Amino acid sequence: MTTSPWGPPIDVLPLLAREEQALVAVLSGLSRDDWATPAAGATVHELAARILGAKLVRLSRVRDDHPPGDGFAGHWLPAVSRLSPEVLFSMLVDSTAQLTDLWKHRDADELVEDVPVWLILARDYSWSWMRQQQIREAVDASLLDEPEFRTPVVDTLLRGLPSALREITARPGRQVACRVTDAGQWTARATVAGWTIAPGAATSRSPLATLSTDADALWRHCTGTTVADRLQTTGSPAAAIAFLTWRAPAEGL
Repeated sequence: MTTSPWGPPIDVLPLLAREEQALVAVLSGLSRDDWATPAAGATVHELAARILGAKLVRLSRVRDDHPPGDGFAGHWLPAVSRLSPEVLFSMLVDSTAQLTDLWKHRDADELVEDVPVWLILARDYSWSWMRQQQIREAVDASLLDEPEFRTPVVDTLLRGLPSALREITARPGRQVACRVTDAGQWTARATVAGWTIAPGAATSRSPLATLSTDADALWRHCTGTTVADRLQTTGSPAAAIAFLTWRAPAEGL
């Protein structure tokens, strides 16, 4: 049996509505000035627009078989900047309900563009959660940082590590240990077909490399924030470089 490079499925479907409700609760209390607040190199309005755009793209591609084409983000963000916060807010609420209904009726293991549905959903959830964190920080709201919301994001982000390690040649069975404080441990393994990853501690006494960080630093690193002082690596210099230059898969815009 072929081992999936992505590891076992991550089920975030039960979290979709709750993550969205938390976002709605924050956005509904904002003033016009709050929507214009700088946030992660953008504004709160622009981050909310990114969340909405990713949802609309997913509905168009998966439900309606209507790819938006290249350069969508370049057209979408300037256009949506002309929409009021109230209109943006209502579209966010409506699109999430449609997405939840879509995913409830799809086989989690079905491949869409060579990626299983469960992984697409986990990635979309992770980006929405990370953007929500950035919005919350910008408006001085407490982070949505409970383990039940955060750990699936860490798990999802680490599923991208095999891609980061793809240029590193290692004999089958060699391991890269990943330790994330307050989230758990994961192990990447070399196979004849490439690298795979799954939750669980490394079984090797001398892994090829060990990567250690905390959950907060990991998601910030994966979105391009500089947190190098909170990322520790031992072992293979090549694996360390791969980890330090690795980022999250592209946002779904």
